[in-house]
Amino acid sequence: MSEKLTRPLLLIGCGKMGGAMLDGWLKSGVAAAGVHIVDPTGAAPFQGRDRVTIHAGADDLPDDLDPEVVVLAVKPQQMDDVLAPLARFAGPETLFVSVAAGKTIGYFERMLGAEAAIVRAMPNTPAAIGRGITVCCPNEVCSAGQKALAERLLKAVGEAETVEDEALIDAVTGLSGGGPAYTFLLIECMAKAGVEAGLPDALAAKLALHTVAGAGELAIQSDEEPAELRRNVTSPKGTTEQALNVLMREQDGLGPLMTEAIAAATRRSKELAG
Repeated sequence: MSEKLTRPLLLIGCGKMGGAMLDGWLKSGVAAAGVHIVDPTGAAPFQGRDRVTIHAGADDLPDDLDPEVVVLAVKPQQMDDVLAPLARFAGPETLFVSVAAGKTIGYFERMLGAEAAIVRAMPNTPAAIGRGITVCCPNEVCSAGQKALAERLLKAVGEAETVEDEALIDAVTGLSGGGPAYTFLLIECMAKAGVEAGLPDALAAKLALHTVAGAGELAIQSDEEPAELRRNVTSPKGTTEQALNVLMREQDGLGPLMTEAIAAATRRSKELAG
């Protein structure tokens, strides 16, 4: 697989997620053949950027445009209207990548035709700072090169993994898709508990934020499993052990709560997929 696209990339939607991905592609050089953006808001942050052309609507795209990849980064409820004028690009030589929650490969095959090469992807919001994690699933039309290309594009904003079983995307949505929100809630709860324990608001907020961020980075960089890292900071009969005795309760501790929460999100993802 070439490290760079040899034909233009077409990005549909340049909001927070689309913009984060585009910024990564431009910085990495993968989109060396140029990028066409369709976004009615004007994609202001990218106006005037080298090799970037912005269009208000798909009807404004050049007749001779032959994109190597079409990335769909619009809300799921907009997808029906968005796909109609893009069907002319569908075929085995153009890869469609969707980051819209709940829209299945089967949906895109119905809308674009059975010959369309499609990758369904579920990123998360840390992609905005290049620290996202995305899981993608290709359809049977995708070539090995197109699968590798999809990963290459997604890795421009963080880590990326490929699965062959699309059913796993619902659990991915429940775990990593919504995971940043769970983590932000953890920070909120830790800060609030710190205030209840007597800390000033600002100090409690800073301690909670940097503790979660630092622990996450330590877990990434360490060769040890999270469970071992947890044990490393838990002295017998110490303060951390007392807290963990609450958080690790079998019936109502953090483990059962998180299992229930991710299961609920996974169920909702399946409902949205129809």
